[in-house]
Amino acid sequence: MRSRTILAAVVVSTFLPALAGAAEKEWVNLFDGKTLAGWRNPYAWGKAEIKDGEVHLTSEKGKWFLCTEKQFADFLFEAEVKMPEGKGNSGFMFRCHVQKNRVYGYQAEVDPSARKWSGGLYDEGRRKWFVSPNRDKAESKKAAAESIAAFRKRAGDCFKPNDWNKYRIECRGESLKIYVNGTLCSDVKDSVDPQGYLALQHHGEKGKVYRFRNVRVQVLKAADPNYEPPDTRQPRKRKASAKTKAKAAR
Repeated sequence: MRSRTILAAVVVSTFLPALAGAAEKEWVNLFDGKTLAGWRNPYAWGKAEIKDGEVHLTSEKGKWFLCTEKQFADFLFEAEVKMPEGKGNSGFMFRCHVQKNRVYGYQAEVDPSARKWSGGLYDEGRRKWFVSPNRDKAESKKAAAESIAAFRKRAGDCFKPNDWNKYRIECRGESLKIYVNGTLCSDVKDSVDPQGYLALQHHGEKGKVYRFRNVRVQVLKAADPNYEPPDTRQPRKRKASAKTKAKAAR
């Protein structure tokens, strides 16, 4: 009996440090409530302000993203968003990539429309709706419709229009999970991006204010400072000139 007690004590003493290490991970607020320290706007347009502890995004030209200066690999991310009244769309980019006037990668959808795709996983600038729901990469229209129906069943009415909505994104290796107000909307595995930046989106409507608050992260695995992401963007479509259009019409 004594030997069993000693063995149990050894097992507990072995695992306690690991459990303590897990408990030591703390949430880090990504906004100090006063400044935009730790964030940057890689676009030539768009404005971000701190008002009453909230982040307010506006735009005079088009869609843009306010991005973190640091990259993240495995993490828990939480934030609240309140959309302006009327037509609009937003998202939380994660493990994304940043260039001048361009951001691409994973996005947790914020969709206040009747479509109800909030919590979906969109691949900005690349595969679009490729998995949850799979509208753009499905083998057939029937498969796409079934994927959309399954997503709507999962998400239900979790998003609250004209109110604050809490998002939670969990990234652990290839596992990507997106929650909206406690509802698990997307639970997929994808290995394209092991790390990247976080970002908040303004969809580009002039005169509309997109509001965010309680933005925080819990780092589970630090990002590699030497990581060089492959350029997996979809090429931009260029508008055809009048001369090109004339040639095509011949």
